[in-house]
Amino acid sequence: MPEATFKHIVRVAGTDIDGNLRLPYGLLKIKGVGYQLAMHVIRVLGLDPNLRVGYLSEGDVKKIETVLANLLNYGIPPWALNRRKDYTTGLDLHLIGADLLYVAREDIEREKRIKSWRGIRHALGLKVRGQRTHTTGRIGPTVGVSKKK
Repeated sequence: MPEATFKHIVRVAGTDIDGNLRLPYGLLKIKGVGYQLAMHVIRVLGLDPNLRVGYLSEGDVKKIETVLANLLNYGIPPWALNRRKDYTTGLDLHLIGADLLYVAREDIEREKRIKSWRGIRHALGLKVRGQRTHTTGRIGPTVGVSKKK
C-alpha cells in the first residue's frame, strides 16, 4: 500500500487509536469492545484482521462505527452484547465509550439509593462481590505490627 494513505492516529467511535496496531487490537482500545466483538465486527464487514488501523479508509471507519452503534442489525448474537435487558428500557444494548462509564456509575448510584446489600458495600467502600475482607483490602498505614529488635 502507498505510504500516503497511512494515518498514525485514527479516531474510531470517539477513541484515538494508534495506526500501527492490527485491526482487532486497535478496536480493543475502544472501551466496551473486547477481542471477540472486534472479530465479529471485522468478519461482518469483510475486513482483513491483519490490516493495520492506519490503512483504514474513512469509509471503513464509518462502517465500523455504524456496526458498533447497532450490532443486532448486523447479525451479531445477543450474547455478545455487554448490557442485556437494560434496567430502564428492557432492551439488549451494547454500550461503548463514555456511555458505558456513565451507565455503570448510574447502576451503582441506583444500588446505593435503594440501599441494597451491594449498594451499602459500595457506599462503605468495602468489597462488593463476596471476597474475603479479614486480611485483604486494607487501606492506610499498618497498625499493631512491631519489628523485633
